[in-house]
Amino acid sequence: MDASFFLIQVLNAVQYGLLLFLVASGLTLIFGIMGIINLAHGSFYMAGAYMAFALAAATGNLLAGVVLGLGIAVVLGILMEWGLFSRLYVRDHLDQVLLTFGLVLVFEELRSILMGNDVHGVPVPPLLAGSIPLTANLSYPVYRLFLSVVCIGVGTALWWLIQRTRLGMMIRAGASNREMVQALGIDIQLVYRLVFALGVALAAFAGMIAAPVSSVYPGMGGQVLILCFVVVVMGGIGSVRGALLASLLIGLVDTFGRVFLPQLAGVIVYVVMAGVLLWRPEGLFRSV
Repeated sequence: MDASFFLIQVLNAVQYGLLLFLVASGLTLIFGIMGIINLAHGSFYMAGAYMAFALAAATGNLLAGVVLGLGIAVVLGILMEWGLFSRLYVRDHLDQVLLTFGLVLVFEELRSILMGNDVHGVPVPPLLAGSIPLTANLSYPVYRLFLSVVCIGVGTALWWLIQRTRLGMMIRAGASNREMVQALGIDIQLVYRLVFALGVALAAFAGMIAAPVSSVYPGMGGQVLILCFVVVVMGGIGSVRGALLASLLIGLVDTFGRVFLPQLAGVIVYVVMAGVLLWRPEGLFRSV
């Protein structure tokens, strides 16, 4: 393996890990703070990809489609938390699993009715359609570098929101002791609603910006959901820092596993997860 090929694989691994972090960070917030086992989280990722396809075609601009899609995702998250998930906080995890699995089926059926079962492509914006030459024969797409930069920016904004704002302070307090936060006069229901909407928006946004790279196809949410749960468990339930570190680790392991051990690529990620949990059963980090 020469240096240029190794560099390309590292860039692919980092880009994949950062994209996975966007989806997993929303899941770890919902799971760790609200205590909801949300099997429908991958469906939000799929919905974002299909919204990017439909809205980009309708507006003629992927950026406009992403902005509109984010607004739809936030509204969808607020309505779902208000109408469905707010009733599950004092219920058993089995009820949460049944509801969210039912939502997976509903989303898949709606996708089939509205968009069909074909595989769709989303064109890369012309401004980002070029490549950066690495050697005389190898180049790297500008859009993939753009994805990494966007994911880093969103991750930084998420860290600032949780660690440096009043809302973030209420989120961290609600994750530690919900009853005490309510006793202090804070509307924890509103905080949870905002957290859920943020989680849905992060998953949908990841699907929207990933659509030009991975294409849009049925069942894409189920694949990413499994990896998101791996990231959440490895990083520590409720820890955004842990989700970032675990996502990058999964990105590196999965990418280089497919290069060096393609016959074992589907297993290596879970072997790494098992190793991390044997070392730290609570995950890499414990706090938000």
